[in-house]
Amino acid sequence: MAKGRTMPNPSSFVPSQDGLAFTNSWPSEPAVVLPTPFGKINIGNAASGLCGGMVFAALDFWHAGVQPPATRPALGEPLYSYIVQRLVDSWHLPAGVAQYYQWMNLPDGDSGFEVFGRRVVTDQGLAWRTIQTQWPQIAADLDHGTPAALGVVTVASASPADLGFNHQVLAYGYDASSSEVTVRVYDPNSGQDDGIYIRFDPRAPTKPTTFAHNINISHPVRGFFRTAYAPVSPPAS
Repeated sequence: MAKGRTMPNPSSFVPSQDGLAFTNSWPSEPAVVLPTPFGKINIGNAASGLCGGMVFAALDFWHAGVQPPATRPALGEPLYSYIVQRLVDSWHLPAGVAQYYQWMNLPDGDSGFEVFGRRVVTDQGLAWRTIQTQWPQIAADLDHGTPAALGVVTVASASPADLGFNHQVLAYGYDASSSEVTVRVYDPNSGQDDGIYIRFDPRAPTKPTTFAHNINISHPVRGFFRTAYAPVSPPAS
């Protein structure tokens, strides 16, 4: 695997300059109630936050070449409503929510059985899906200088109520060798911190893989995928 950037070049996204100046801490009441195939999900409470909306908003400001606002918006203000709408956009209803739910119910490593001395794979795990399918797409974006929004799966659960424990971050650079990949990410929970990362060994994707990280969440990272993003014009200051 080719060696990538440990930090982006000056024209690329940098959390300390391009991340939102406030962290992902919002009022406890739901900001929006999302209808999903699994029922209604409250988004914007203390457990769920507005991480996807903040990731998309920061990327919108970056694409527009506009410095993001320095002040946290209050409920009802245009910037707050915009972040909430971008949160809804980041979930890509209904397919996006279904992808989080599918990944929550997959094993960490491949599962299968032996027959006539051959291994038959019944489910490809989160490690394989992250390393073999998603990471090459993300790396290609980063190699072209384009940050990539990531959906981060943190829990193994069949309960739709646990969807809110997953997270969203923005990959903006990476460093890779044959034995270790370090993805530099903007984490809305950590604010304008350039030192946040996800790190993994790509050599055994069929087996459970540790995704070490210092993202400001209380759960482990089981895997991550590239989310579809299209820029929109951010609100005027």
